[in-house]
Amino acid sequence: MRIPYTKLSPATLRAVVQEFVTRDGTDQSSIELRVESVLRQLEAGRAEMHFDNQTETCNIVTGEADETPPAGSAGACR
Repeated sequence: MRIPYTKLSPATLRAVVQEFVTRDGTDQSSIELRVESVLRQLEAGRAEMHFDNQTETCNIVTGEADETPPAGSAGACR
């Protein structure tokens, strides 16, 4: 299910995005720059937050399949 990012408090949103951009640990660029990039993509509607009730995981995905994925890796967060 899609979760509107605006329903999260600013602190919770930042924590979720920070966890997302640091998942794979292979990108050595600034974490803060990656967080800001994903936040901008969420605000612009180019990315969405999704939650899977069955696995209790969330992910940030692009709104359109042909777009570049948000900065960070795909996967689950709790």
